[in-house]
Amino acid sequence: MRNIFIILFFFTGNLLSINAFASTLHIGTKEKFSAIKQALGIAKDGDTLIVHGGEYHEQNIVIDKKIYLKGIDKPVLDGDGKYEVLTVHANDVLIEGFTIRRTGFSSLNELAGIKIYNCRNVTVTHNTFKEVYFGIYIQGAINCIVRDNELSGNGGTETTSGDGIHCWKSDSLQITHNTIHQFRDGIYLEFVTSSLIWRNTSEKNIRYGLHFMTAHNNAYITNIFRFNGAGVAVMYTHGVKMFNNYFEDNTGDAAFGLLLKEISDSNISGNHFMNNTSGIFMEGGNRIVVQRNLFKGNGWALKIEANCSDVAVSNNNYLANTFDISTNGSLVLNTFNNNYWDKYEGYDINKDNIGDVPYRPVSMYSMLVEQNPTLMMLYRSFITTLMDKTEKVLPSLIPEDLIDNRPLMKPLPL
Repeated sequence: MRNIFIILFFFTGNLLSINAFASTLHIGTKEKFSAIKQALGIAKDGDTLIVHGGEYHEQNIVIDKKIYLKGIDKPVLDGDGKYEVLTVHANDVLIEGFTIRRTGFSSLNELAGIKIYNCRNVTVTHNTFKEVYFGIYIQGAINCIVRDNELSGNGGTETTSGDGIHCWKSDSLQITHNTIHQFRDGIYLEFVTSSLIWRNTSEKNIRYGLHFMTAHNNAYITNIFRFNGAGVAVMYTHGVKMFNNYFEDNTGDAAFGLLLKEISDSNISGNHFMNNTSGIFMEGGNRIVVQRNLFKGNGWALKIEANCSDVAVSNNNYLANTFDISTNGSLVLNTFNNNYWDKYEGYDINKDNIGDVPYRPVSMYSMLVEQNPTLMMLYRSFITTLMDKTEKVLPSLIPEDLIDNRPLMKPLPL
């Protein structure tokens, strides 16, 4: 016990000493310091640097002290199209209130507006990024927060654009309430664990609004993904919670609201998939719950490949989709129960809101289109209707076990 008191004494003493001697340094044309680098050179841990309005062309600014860097009247930090603007090598740094623009482009060095290397407790908030290659780049970091920023890319192609918020080999990040557009990927996570993606809007990105690559045990909640090449891609990952997000207007030949590839032990609940080419495309998925989602106005609501297993699809609404379910084989190791299908034509004699006749949501025509996409030109033709009616009488192509035994008669209030 005595040792604990001694440790607390020294820890508290250090904090008090930092705060007691912390200074505030002002930077600006009418201030003591005219350059941020000049003030950083004499700053100590715990100091606050106030940067007043104006343009600052200081090439690459390296922060290697525990400081609070605050902009007043949104000062502009300009990379002149050649440099990384801010590079952080210290813990406990806060960066707030800047416009950061015109980074350099380098596929080798991956230049960013703000890059954070191997740090803890760094916060980036209320900044605007314009014409940047990578917006915020986080590498080997723990407990960092990216909040309330607006990021805009350089409007290049997939090979000449970086990611809005790029996170690699990090843990316990919070990425909340940012607006991100015109990057390659809006938010990219690789080898990132135990992190939260919450209330962001990611739109008009070339590839994905949000991209997981081997990033386990994370959650993304209440985000908006629209007008992207694809809304979200989750690949080679397990333990992802996907709750209450909006996947809207992600359209194109190979576009998806949500792309899942080789993922397991995850939960997709309370989301809205609207007006996407495919709401969800799932390949190699295992032990996944899909429940209480709205699928409306999509080309395909859910494409589920035959190599998926133990996927439980229940209590979802399917409204005005061209095809509700599609698959590429006859083997079905998944369950469908208690969903509302607007194409269901059964009846409910005992009025318990459960259809008395099971429903098969896969049509013969959708199976043929899966194998030969050019058959879409026959959509809404008499021959496709005739094929589907014939298949219902004499099933031959559609998977026998892909069936909802308890279809709902009324949509759920989702």
